[in-house]
Amino acid sequence: MNHTLRAALLAVAALASASLLTAQITRQFHTNIRLTDPDQLIHPLTTPAGENPATFACIYGLVSVINPGCPIAGTTAVPTGGSGVIVIVDAYDYPTAAADLATFSAQFGLAPAKFHQMYASGSKPTSGCTGTGGDGNWGLEESLDIEYAHAMAPNAIIVLMEAANNGNALYTAIQAANKLIAHHNLKGEVSMSWGGSESSGETADDSNFTQPNVTYFASSGDAPGTIYPSTSPNVVAVGGTVIDRTEFGDYTQQTAWLDGGGGESSVEPLPSFQTSLSGIIGTRRGVPDVALNAGTPTAIYNTGGGTCGAGWEEVEGTSISAPSWAGIVNSAGTFNASSNAQNTEMYSELGDTSVFTDITLDSCGTHSAKAGWDFCTGLGVPNGLTGK
Repeated sequence: MNHTLRAALLAVAALASASLLTAQITRQFHTNIRLTDPDQLIHPLTTPAGENPATFACIYGLVSVINPGCPIAGTTAVPTGGSGVIVIVDAYDYPTAAADLATFSAQFGLAPAKFHQMYASGSKPTSGCTGTGGDGNWGLEESLDIEYAHAMAPNAIIVLMEAANNGNALYTAIQAANKLIAHHNLKGEVSMSWGGSESSGETADDSNFTQPNVTYFASSGDAPGTIYPSTSPNVVAVGGTVIDRTEFGDYTQQTAWLDGGGGESSVEPLPSFQTSLSGIIGTRRGVPDVALNAGTPTAIYNTGGGTCGAGWEEVEGTSISAPSWAGIVNSAGTFNASSNAQNTEMYSELGDTSVFTDITLDSCGTHSAKAGWDFCTGLGVPNGLTGK
């Protein structure tokens, strides 16, 4: 996947742009990432701090040797699986993507990434680190997305598909990702850590997430309520949790993240994989489907300058959750035929503690975490690769 793949992308870019005409509404999407301390842009950390690939691997049972307590200091085992492809769809350009991902991988002992950076329109977009693109966090978003997708599935091909802007061009990027995967007869995942307000016309855009042999993941948002595309029945919606530790740094449990998105869609009908939960959810799509850490500071590396910073930073947001889940499902190796099939498999495991750890404490907006499925954390957080 090198010059041949790039040539294929250029060939499908025009088709992807033409397909965008099927979109019924003009959208503006935002990231789901925030710096825990904006001063990090000026004074980056000299070494990584916060949760990291090794603590995720330990907490979520992704490695064979689990360090008791999964402390940030001293937990080193990282995932080693992955195959196929994970396409990260984001807006604008991340100028230091390859170099930053290499530094991140070396720091945590991850296999070197099989990384490709591509432009959905065929032309390099404006930098996402200048502060002029969208909400100014897109370059920061891209570092998080590629680093944690790679961390959870180090042997998968990671493609960063950059859209020209944070509007409907993101659909062009999804369509380019779909055609790229189909052209090379690949299987894998597409991760989307962004979203926007729901709209009555969104069902017309659900067809973007239907490429065979692809599972789509979308963040549920960093504020109470619902956002699109996580409400699409054709994606796996990923919500947020908080990692609790003792005063000595040992992991104890996870709770719902107060700022995590979740709820009943105002537009999308109840999908088949949620019919058994209609008494809880109602008649429309409920989100999220699953969850992962979003509210506990997590280490990323970005030297893009401007709004991207110049080194190690700590971030939070459901933008952590979606690419991490994409990597975990990739490492599981099931490669379901669609997001619907992926969700159907996971919903059939509801209550199985060998597959999910149920989150039953705290709340998100007007919703509370509770036993079983809920509007804050869905089915729960991953426990190993089984059932994924």
